[in-house]
Amino acid sequence: MAVSALVLSAGGGQASADAPRVVVTIKPIHALVSSVMDGVGDPTLLLSGSISPHGITLRPSQARQLAEADVVIWTGPALELPVAKAVRNLAGKSISVALQDAKGVRLYKLREGGLWAGHDHAGHDDHGDMKHGDKDHDDHGEERADVDAHIWLDPNNAIAMTRAIAGALAGADAANAAAYRANAAAAIARLQALHAEIAKTLRPVRGKRYIVFHDAYQYFEKRYRLTPAGSITIDPHRAPSPRRLYEIRTHILQRKASCVFREPQFEPKLVNVLVRGTSAKVGTLDPLGAALPAGKGAYEALIRGLVTSLRGCLTG
Repeated sequence: MAVSALVLSAGGGQASADAPRVVVTIKPIHALVSSVMDGVGDPTLLLSGSISPHGITLRPSQARQLAEADVVIWTGPALELPVAKAVRNLAGKSISVALQDAKGVRLYKLREGGLWAGHDHAGHDDHGDMKHGDKDHDDHGEERADVDAHIWLDPNNAIAMTRAIAGALAGADAANAAAYRANAAAAIARLQALHAEIAKTLRPVRGKRYIVFHDAYQYFEKRYRLTPAGSITIDPHRAPSPRRLYEIRTHILQRKASCVFREPQFEPKLVNVLVRGTSAKVGTLDPLGAALPAGKGAYEALIRGLVTSLRGCLTG
């Protein structure tokens, strides 16, 4: 499905004489947009890496940034429902680019079964790829509860998103279209090299099982044929049930997972309790790049950080 353009808000204007005013929701996507806009302008980052986009409430200042943007680039309502509401509720002339709808982006449904169990999607039996053009997929104005929203963690998706970003910016700013397309081509070449590097680096840890804090890494894991055992929490903003914690701890005690990964956006106490008295090691995976400086290098640094953490904990 082609990238969507929606009316968003009045007060367009431009950040400079040369570039549109572009607002991007999360740091990994901001990095891709920064690469495409390199030398033309600087996009605004809506959410810092230390803030999880799951269930966030937009502050008035953030709503104002969206209202004043010429272009808003986000993943889509599966992750950023408050942004979807802003897109619907604010009226004007801005372009909305929901990257989950970009051509070439592969979507997966949330995992269920075993230690992934508990997602509330009764009636959804197919948890594989989702094809663009499905009726449910086309309507991105509503939350897709069954979609795994962490699409940026597959570098192949990042390539498709980079193409979509360049196309959207070229359409919004014809004067700089050639620069956007040239920047996108250079960024795609870097992403292709990154993919080859990661595939080689992660080969030794294939088959080693581990538990993540929440189910955020499916795109990365399937791309590089990793073998996660499950997640601690179903909803990162809700405590898991005692029964679920018992099942996870039993899994660890039976040595079915050698590492348990926490995330910097969430309290580490739960992970520490689960591994206490076991042989499991604790690592950190960060799907958003909380500690990374925002900018065009953040995406590659984020992905390399995942690789380093996984190898470090799983090979020890």
